[in-house]
Amino acid sequence: MNYSYYFVFLPILLALIYGIYLSLWLKKKEVKDVKVIEVSRAIKEGSVAYLKKQYKTVAIIGAVLFIIIISIPEQYGFGWKTAFGFLIGGSFSALVGFLGMKISVRANAKTTVAASRGLSSALSLAFKAGSITGLLVSSFGLLSVGILFFIFNQNFGALVGLSFGASLISVFARLGGGIYTKVADIGTDLVGKTEVSILEDDPRNPGVIADNVGDNVGDCAGMAADVFETYAVTLTAAILIGIAVVKTNVAATLPLVLGGVSIVASILGSLFVKLGKKGNIMGALYKGLVASLIFSLIGFYFVTKSFLGNGFINIFWSAVIGLVVTALMVLITDYYTSKRFRPVKAIAQASNSGHGTNIIMGLSVGFESTVLPILIICLAIAGSYFLGGLYGVAIASVAMLSVAGIIVSIDAFGPIVDNAGGIARMSNQPESVRKITDALDSVGNTTKAVTKGYIIVSAGLATIILFSNYVIEIKNYVSDISFDLSDYKIIIGLLLGAGIPYIFGSLTLKSVGRAVGSVVNEIRRQFKEIPGILEGTTKPEYVKVVEIVTRVAIKEMIVPALVPILIVLIVGFGIGAKALGGLLIGTIISGVFMALSMTSGGAAWDNAKKYIEDGNFGEKRAEAYEAAATGDIVGDPYKDTTGPSINPLIKMINIVALLIVRFLR
Repeated sequence: MNYSYYFVFLPILLALIYGIYLSLWLKKKEVKDVKVIEVSRAIKEGSVAYLKKQYKTVAIIGAVLFIIIISIPEQYGFGWKTAFGFLIGGSFSALVGFLGMKISVRANAKTTVAASRGLSSALSLAFKAGSITGLLVSSFGLLSVGILFFIFNQNFGALVGLSFGASLISVFARLGGGIYTKVADIGTDLVGKTEVSILEDDPRNPGVIADNVGDNVGDCAGMAADVFETYAVTLTAAILIGIAVVKTNVAATLPLVLGGVSIVASILGSLFVKLGKKGNIMGALYKGLVASLIFSLIGFYFVTKSFLGNGFINIFWSAVIGLVVTALMVLITDYYTSKRFRPVKAIAQASNSGHGTNIIMGLSVGFESTVLPILIICLAIAGSYFLGGLYGVAIASVAMLSVAGIIVSIDAFGPIVDNAGGIARMSNQPESVRKITDALDSVGNTTKAVTKGYIIVSAGLATIILFSNYVIEIKNYVSDISFDLSDYKIIIGLLLGAGIPYIFGSLTLKSVGRAVGSVVNEIRRQFKEIPGILEGTTKPEYVKVVEIVTRVAIKEMIVPALVPILIVLIVGFGIGAKALGGLLIGTIISGVFMALSMTSGGAAWDNAKKYIEDGNFGEKRAEAYEAAATGDIVGDPYKDTTGPSINPLIKMINIVALLIVRFLR
């Protein structure tokens, strides 16, 4: 047996053992408060019900695609191996999302209880619970790709099939969860805050349970499926470049080995997350991230030297570039979305002048937030290509995604503490508890934005590698093809591709806007027809709002998710391989810009509102808050529905192109 197996599968085993240990530790934490248990159970039931219905819908679509893939002969790149890869990718992606959600709803009430013992206790519990999801994502991602790689001896169809299955689930999970969470959030706020003037997470609001459910199905289940897909697709793309360009078994195996090293680094790094004397929550989380990056750096040096021998240094530095990109993206996204810095404060300041100036400043911040990440992507591509060609770029992409374990741990912390804050308010916990959960929630909002920025940039690098794979593959079947920008077909493809994220964005924003109305109408009905809700003597009918949001989210997610696939098929078979190549690049460029602008801008709008809630602006606070609340409502579907969903979208388009490459001319 090749000893590279040990570098891949032993870290996976270690991660699973540590994850089980943390799960048992979490299970022992008791919750005795009856009100806390009641609220947490309602959130759990709503979350599970939604995911079951979503997965049932996606399973039907997946079954049809599975039959199509397995029915096409293997000489065309399909057959049973590709179908098996598709099944593995889809199943693992769905499983990671479901388990991530289950962990989140198990930990939310326990975090609320831990907050009664102090900030350090609540932070520790929420982060350790999030670490379980982080370890699941990275270990399952490496396991799925590793199994297919070694069993099928680097089979192209099996690996691309796995990526397609993971991408399909990821798009639906991100999109469906994003629609759910924003429909519930906006509908609840529009009636609760604006019309009846009650606070967020007030138990008198009929939509409050649906709102908390949304945090789990969108920010946790959707996020876990998304990062799993990005992880698996990046590994696959790097392996295919290793096979096609370097043409050695070592080059194909190294991305998996780097993933294994980073799993160990993420476990070690998570042990460094501790609250310091200053009580800096974000600082505590960043200690773990920095430690993980350092451990990865050390591990990368030894494994690249061991596997590549004397010629290892350029590939090692390519991996270092990936780690540096990760660190820079965290810092940049933190700058544009945290309450501590100029962009968020500028939006809050603009709110003093009214709703319009808040929106203008928020859009400005969103546009500005794209510049530095794009420069980083360009420098990373240039540097890693100079060091190792296309394979160097692939290694940089893998290195960046390899620390997904600790990044997801920090991200999963967000929905857990968000729910904990909601439970604290709904169960009438003491002010001291709510103060701690609110502080954690404020940081959690930034960590969620940081992860989205990190994943979008990593997706940008990964899709460049996927496009390179497309160019390499198409030349195997159309030997005289060239991608010359003077060719009108390339120009047509570029323009059509650049339009896809805009079409997708329009459909998803329209879905949220259309669906919010049904939630608003139901909440208004309950306030009007059920006496005693506002007085607190009658409990609202929470389940009805949950059912409505579940129904509309499932309905609205299908068309936006399938339209891009149809466009790829139409362009590929209707205009040809050149136009499809242009479409891929056009989608990557406009998609990365849109996703970065929306996620950072939306998070900045959200934290500008929180900055004003903290008591800034004195006498002008009421007027500024109303304007900031409007900006938050606009930013919500930006940062939690459309922006994050563009990430799996651009990867799925490239993967579909790889699937049909043998049929193109």
